[in-house]
Amino acid sequence: MDLSFLLAGAGASMTSFFAPTFLFLFLPASLILYAAVPKKAKKYVLLGESYLFFWFISGALLLYLVLSTAAIYGFGIWLEKIQERMKTALKALPKEERKAAKPAYIHEQRCVVTLAVILHIGLLLVIKYSGFLIENVNGILSFLNSPILLGTPRYLMPIGISFFSLQAVSYVVDVYHGLIKADRNFFRLALFMSFFPQIVEGPIVRYSQTAEALWNVQPIRYQNLTMGLQRVVYGMMKKVVVADRLNPLVQAVFDQTHQYDGGIIALGAIAYTVQLYMDFSGAMDAVVGVAQIFGITMPENFRRPFFSKTISEFWMRWHISLGSWFKDYIFYPITASKRMKNLTSSARKKIGNHFGPLIAGSMALFCVWFCNGLWHGAAWSFIFFGMYHFVLILLGNMIGPAVKKVNGKLHLRAESRGYRYMQIVRTAILVVIGELFFRAVSVQSGFNLCGRMFTTFSFTGLSFDTMSKLGIDVQDLIIVGITLVFVFIVSLLNEKGISVREKIAAWPIVWRWVLLYALILYIVIFGAYGFGYIPVDPMYAQF
Repeated sequence: MDLSFLLAGAGASMTSFFAPTFLFLFLPASLILYAAVPKKAKKYVLLGESYLFFWFISGALLLYLVLSTAAIYGFGIWLEKIQERMKTALKALPKEERKAAKPAYIHEQRCVVTLAVILHIGLLLVIKYSGFLIENVNGILSFLNSPILLGTPRYLMPIGISFFSLQAVSYVVDVYHGLIKADRNFFRLALFMSFFPQIVEGPIVRYSQTAEALWNVQPIRYQNLTMGLQRVVYGMMKKVVVADRLNPLVQAVFDQTHQYDGGIIALGAIAYTVQLYMDFSGAMDAVVGVAQIFGITMPENFRRPFFSKTISEFWMRWHISLGSWFKDYIFYPITASKRMKNLTSSARKKIGNHFGPLIAGSMALFCVWFCNGLWHGAAWSFIFFGMYHFVLILLGNMIGPAVKKVNGKLHLRAESRGYRYMQIVRTAILVVIGELFFRAVSVQSGFNLCGRMFTTFSFTGLSFDTMSKLGIDVQDLIIVGITLVFVFIVSLLNEKGISVREKIAAWPIVWRWVLLYALILYIVIFGAYGFGYIPVDPMYAQF
């Protein structure tokens, strides 16, 4: 086995939790070392393993993570000292003077938070988006026939910077709001920031969710080990059997769009949506599973999104940690600001209780979805992707009362099974269209693909010969179909409130291990690897 990954920054393959170097070397070695040391040392071993993992995948860029942790450590203590001074000062003042004295301390805290946000988000913007900005500025200058063109800077960007930067900001803001106490233990804060299962693709956790559990880690227990391994293997099935197997088809359709009619483009868009979901949710299964082995409960990042009846509900179920971050740190602060409250109050009087609050809410929603699109990448196609969902959610909010009236006149019950199925199918179609723009190389290409999908749609191109040219054959389709049915059944049972994992946990030990080995055997036999398949990096690691 190639051991070159042991060099600093040479272990990029370990960004996938299903890579041999991670599954058969790093993870077992980490578990053995963790299990071998005394309980008091386990947290430090886990911290060392997390930093070692990041060093393997990013080399000297580990410095970004260390400096980010050191910065929020200092900002947290700084905020706490201001809060302590405020309490002492206000306590010494007469009650009638406290209200007048408090704003100065609040302003001081806000300056500290602003500095922390500028440091983290500003650095992220410079590293990730300055090239995109300069490219567009150069485009304008070229259009104006200007002889001046700006040089494009090149920055080294560590894997996972988008995720740990948002975690850092959430920590500082939560200290400011008094939701958590500033942590004076640097190593505990460092472990919260660097815990290796989450560092590549998230989820974006809050300090209150994992910090204490990580610092008070327990010995590896048999139940955690088996349940965690089951979750890892289930995620591996999604990734290796479905997502990677669909990759040749997706690449062929989106890289050679001019060769195919609307039917093939629609197939490619659906395949990409399935691939993205199975890849990302499979990675989250691995994150949750590995964390569970260590006795850590990670927040779920997916909650069966394709059972959603609206686009808004879909995004409450997909990448939950990112959506909740935007909601708590962008949407609510904007809508709760004094200006927005005044605007809402005024709008209620003029245009009513439904549309009045929508004005402030829409402004906040626009900011959320602009940031959401930009967070995924420095390209207009990602910004358009965000605006696409902003418009859909805004329209849904606006026409809600009108839809209820129409349904009432037509005697359609929103609770009926047929109506719910219609909503789910409609939402899925809108999601697929959005993902088409997300995957397209440009906005113009996205519109071209979308237009041809509707204007030149036919089933004539969906032949076995065409499938073969797209890098997928009948056997592939059968394997993907069977696996998707299996995932659908598990998801449906969970959606109905039946915990499949709890049911399996109640089985006799022999049958539990039979199931685990059966899943492993299924992956070994039907996994997409070997000749004709190129290993696919985790899709969300690039964001």
